[in-house]
Amino acid sequence: MKQMIVVLLLLGSVLMSPKNGYALASMPCSSVLEPVNAGYANAKGAALIYKVKLTPSFPRTSISIHATHLPTPSSIGEYDGFEGFAYIQNEISWRFKLYPTPEEDGPTWAGRFDDITANLANSKIEVRLSNSKTGQLGPAVLGSNFTNCK
Repeated sequence: MKQMIVVLLLLGSVLMSPKNGYALASMPCSSVLEPVNAGYANAKGAALIYKVKLTPSFPRTSISIHATHLPTPSSIGEYDGFEGFAYIQNEISWRFKLYPTPEEDGPTWAGRFDDITANLANSKIEVRLSNSKTGQLGPAVLGSNFTNCK
């Protein structure tokens, strides 16, 4: 009888364990966006991820980003702003404009996107430079994985 209980416990733990040993984040959750380059040491951000029901259809996932102490976009190249960028490698991506707030010592950049229907389990979230005139998306300044969402 004891052996049967041990076998059932082991089997249950294998079947119920998260995929690849990683715990999947449950929503709502937030993730700290860290600098991707040592030159942006003071830059930080946060992404809030949760389900919203804004229409009679099924709920969508919303991502909102708040980022501070970012470098001046034009100091890095021909950029004039930042965008939030979320993606699942080789599947789909979403990008949305971040808006600056007028503050002393540089703006806080924030924005959101409310229409995600995909499962974000393997997604990445970034703050990237952008050029509003050309639509060009530049390199990431901040980033995180959805698996870091708590």
